[in-house]
Amino acid sequence: MQWSQELRKTLEKTFQRSPALFSVSALHLSVRHRSLEPENLQKNWLREFYQVVHAHKPHFMALHCQEFGGKNYEASMSHVDKFVKELLSSDAMKDYNRARVYLDENYKSQEHFTALGSFYFLHESLKNIYQFDFKAKKYKKVTGKEIYSDTLESTPMLEKEKFPQDYFPECKWSRKGFIRTRWCITDCAFDLVNIHLFHDASNLIAWETSPSVYSGIRHKALGYVLDRIIDQRFEKVSYFVFGDFNFRLDAKAVVETLCAKATMQTIRAADTNEVVKLIFRESDNDRKVMLQLEKKLFDYFNQDVFRDNNGTALLEFDRELSVFKDRLYELDISFPPSYPYSEDSSQGRQYMNTRCPAWCDRILMSHSAKELILKAENDEKIVIYDHIGPNVCMGDHKPVFLSFRIAAGAGKPIANVHKCCVVQ
Repeated sequence: MQWSQELRKTLEKTFQRSPALFSVSALHLSVRHRSLEPENLQKNWLREFYQVVHAHKPHFMALHCQEFGGKNYEASMSHVDKFVKELLSSDAMKDYNRARVYLDENYKSQEHFTALGSFYFLHESLKNIYQFDFKAKKYKKVTGKEIYSDTLESTPMLEKEKFPQDYFPECKWSRKGFIRTRWCITDCAFDLVNIHLFHDASNLIAWETSPSVYSGIRHKALGYVLDRIIDQRFEKVSYFVFGDFNFRLDAKAVVETLCAKATMQTIRAADTNEVVKLIFRESDNDRKVMLQLEKKLFDYFNQDVFRDNNGTALLEFDRELSVFKDRLYELDISFPPSYPYSEDSSQGRQYMNTRCPAWCDRILMSHSAKELILKAENDEKIVIYDHIGPNVCMGDHKPVFLSFRIAAGAGKPIANVHKCCVVQ
């Protein structure tokens, strides 16, 4: 089936003014903080999310969630179900007449469970949108609203993998992996990858070397994902990878900078002689404590350094992505570190003192995907990379979003992707 010239021109005009909104979230619907009720978190989160949707009016929207349901998934199922129901039926989303929701709810399978949730919404004005069937190796037209959960391994419209066990620190299972979907909008085909990489288990271990051992583990896992999505099984297309990368600042370099004039006190466990705490004090000023560092404590005396000018002075220590500069592109960051925010509902701007604040949540893309984004011809800001809910408690992660318009004629020539037009 070939596209007519008239239809192509119509669609190109549509996409010259149609932004696509890609939203990242590490939304936790389990509650670890007593003052944060799940209903309040959901209400705040959705209100802020809807405001972004209303402001940018995307025609194609992707929402990627990690730790969906959190560590105690079974106990959080009711909150997950309520969130999904609200999102699909809300008045704010009424113009999105097609949706695909993929929830990894198979929490009883340690070998497969990732706690990832991927949501895709299509505006009623968009016509002829296709999604790739990885089993049949053909595109299928997207109609209606559908929810898939439990055993996503058998769902042909996506690829889901948990990282191999030897990738996990000390080979201990946790919910880390990725979900990949493929879409075709007019002549533009692309992959969307929901990802959750490994965290820093200990601040003390992260501080020992530069780069940290955890950075190396994330490097290996991200390389694995990128290799999988460009292997020989399927045609190569542009891709966007977004979720919780758990990228951290170079801890050793950050501490050396923040505490350049401090003296360090080391506290060891009496029975093992293992380092359990580091205390950095000013050399003068009554030896004021500047930083206390433990396995799960990063207590710096002045949090403003992470908020002033959106923390951009610390971007020089955000180095993990540089290893992939030949494979991945990211727009300039102009928002403060996305993690770890307080889960106290009254402290929307406050960081917890558990970890060094970092830009964990990111939206990355292949260099070919960068060419899909319509460039501004004047001062109009048509590409926006920002966070959601800056002053509101959104959980310990602030969601991050990217809004852009697809350039007319972007992607491969229609003749080369005519398989998009196969309707099943």
